Amino acid sequence: MSTKRMQRWLAIAALALLGATLLAPTPAAYADAEARKAKVKVTPVYPALARQMNLNGTVRLEVVIAPSGTVKSTRALGGHPLLIEAATEAMRKWKYEPGPESTVVVEFHFSTRE
Repeated sequence: MSTKRMQRWLAIAALALLGATLLAPTPAAYADAEARKAKVKVTPVYPALARQMNLNGTVRLEVVIAPSGTVKSTRALGGHPLLIEAATEAMRKWKYEPGPESTVVVEFHFSTRE
């Protein structure tokens, strides 16, 4: 197989994988966790490289909240990799009201127009 052909197939596979990630539906089980209020919200720092590239988009994170209200873990559900890292770093600094362990989906919107 030629190098150009291999690159084309790799590009198609990467786009298909990215599309499947971005189109993942939000499970209904997350709706009840929305009642748990965030006491401290930290805004993500817009990565300099992403700003230079004029990169806009939304990052969706699945967040597990510990009973103490701290963020126990995060998992990216969609978004550009440059933006996911910034959103994850900010999300780990959030604090919620104490309560039972719960899972919630949080979206961060990045725009160079802001």
